[in-house]
Amino acid sequence: MARLTKAQTEAARRYDKLTLHSPADGLELVKSMAHAKFVEGVDAVFQLGIDARKADQLVRGTVSLPHGTGKTVRILVFAESDDAKAAEAAGADVVGGKELAEELGAGRALDFDLALATPAMMPHVGKLGPILGPRGLMPNPKSGTVTADIGTAVAEFKAGKVEYRNDRYGNVHIPIGRVSFEVDQLAANLAAVADELIRNRPASAKGRFIRRVAVSSTMGPGVRLDPAQVDDLVKSLR
Repeated sequence: MARLTKAQTEAARRYDKLTLHSPADGLELVKSMAHAKFVEGVDAVFQLGIDARKADQLVRGTVSLPHGTGKTVRILVFAESDDAKAAEAAGADVVGGKELAEELGAGRALDFDLALATPAMMPHVGKLGPILGPRGLMPNPKSGTVTADIGTAVAEFKAGKVEYRNDRYGNVHIPIGRVSFEVDQLAANLAAVADELIRNRPASAKGRFIRRVAVSSTMGPGVRLDPAQVDDLVKSLR
């Protein structure tokens, strides 16, 4: 059995993993238990009251975090002509058309975090499904990564817009910042995500929608939040 580090032992002593915390207390606890030598990210996990086996209950989309993620996002854009120029002006890291799609298909390294495309490029990009799909990088209209307004999309994702989708267990994992953020900033980002999920609730989902919420740092333990208080946080910021 692996031995716990001193920091892990201290973290385990300081909190009860079954206790439901208020958003502010839970996020403060996450910040205090981050002991890595780098600035850890902060993630939230929402367990939703959906049946992920049913197509009409899938939850997917994008949300703009008011304080961003604190992470520099490398964006690749499939576009040509004026659209390519707009993407470059908005800060895209890699921009190309058919030739770029062919390079990726031939084995070029996937050195980017997000891929966007204009509708006109999808006949070429669609062929990359086996390469981009398994890595969650395939552009899709439902996630806002296929759009005619490519310049605006690049700017929004650079500013802190993030994509989300439920996994096969009905959970949504999403970044909400860094441990260097203030608690209020993390809480505002958390509320923005919760609000977006509630607005995107499938009509066929029954019962309580947000059933469990947990937050954690990259290397830290998960801290459970009280879903009712997360709801109250959303209402207070509307």
